[in-house]
Amino acid sequence: MSDTLQFVNFGFHPLLMEGIEASGYETATPVQQQVIPPILAGKDVIASAQTGTGKTAAFLLPVMNKLLENHVDGQVGALIIVPTRELAIQIAQHIEGLSYFTHLSSIAIYGGNDAQNFVAEKKALQLGADIIVCTPGRMIAHLNMGYVNMKGLRFLILDEADRMLDMGFQDDISRIIRALPEKRQNLLFSATMPDKIRQLARKILHDPAEVNIAISKPPDKIVQQAFVVYEPQKLQLIKRILKGTSYKNALIFCSRKQTVKQLARELKQLRFNVAEIHSDLEQAERENVLAAFAGGRIPVMVATDILSRGIDIDTIDLVINYDVPGDGEDYVHRIGRTARAEATGLAYTLVGEKEQNKFAAIEK
Repeated sequence: MSDTLQFVNFGFHPLLMEGIEASGYETATPVQQQVIPPILAGKDVIASAQTGTGKTAAFLLPVMNKLLENHVDGQVGALIIVPTRELAIQIAQHIEGLSYFTHLSSIAIYGGNDAQNFVAEKKALQLGADIIVCTPGRMIAHLNMGYVNMKGLRFLILDEADRMLDMGFQDDISRIIRALPEKRQNLLFSATMPDKIRQLARKILHDPAEVNIAISKPPDKIVQQAFVVYEPQKLQLIKRILKGTSYKNALIFCSRKQTVKQLARELKQLRFNVAEIHSDLEQAERENVLAAFAGGRIPVMVATDILSRGIDIDTIDLVINYDVPGDGEDYVHRIGRTARAEATGLAYTLVGEKEQNKFAAIEK
């Protein structure tokens, strides 16, 4: 397929094309070029693609196009299941932008928000919304109450399926799938393809088209460096990196939320304009902090791995691993937050005396 396939070549609905153009999309990425045609042709798809490859638009656009061409009111048209509320919110925002000129309705359903949201979610699940993005736990809560109507569902999309299985959502996903009509189009996206993903795929996909986009390799435009230091030297080194590097947005990853809180506190004392994100924050606080970070009002963010997937901010040009991540996959996801959308990026990893073996395994 040509390297420069334009979105106009896919024959999308004119109202969807307006949203595509307004979102600034022109040329399809490799995953979009390979995934969109089989979805439009009605095939099930299994794709290994990381975040940052354009995979969200790769499944949203053809699904939205098919919903527009054959629109039915009063039922759920597509269900997208994702591991985290951050990713649910992000995909919902994506849908909003792309569907702006259409009449398609959508809602994100995730835990940790207020009773008012629950009422809106219940209404969408009873009366229908064209696209529902949900986290497994919250969807199970609604299913248990007996009013969820999925009779007209045409599309099931599992995004970051490997992450969902790692987080222990396998039973929840099976339970949700049992509540769906047998006849539907299934799309499964996963950064890695371990055996358990293959087994899940065999259960839910029928004769799928397979798409593999360079599995788990950091973008070529990231300059990666590691510093071997003693644990107490890490704070001073971060201070030097932040002072001596020009960046728009810097993202610092720590493996534990205690470390996030402590590092954010210490950086604030050093007069850095810094915010923190971890699981102790309420959903509304997280959204505010992310908006301030994305908008450039807070240039430095300290976070747990909660942000290593499902955050898509094109201006992150510096990622620092304060702690060495758990494995190569986590490393790729963390540093993949930079060098998005063809930009370049810097990724530094601080390797403490007890972390050298772990880092050697990642390098291998």
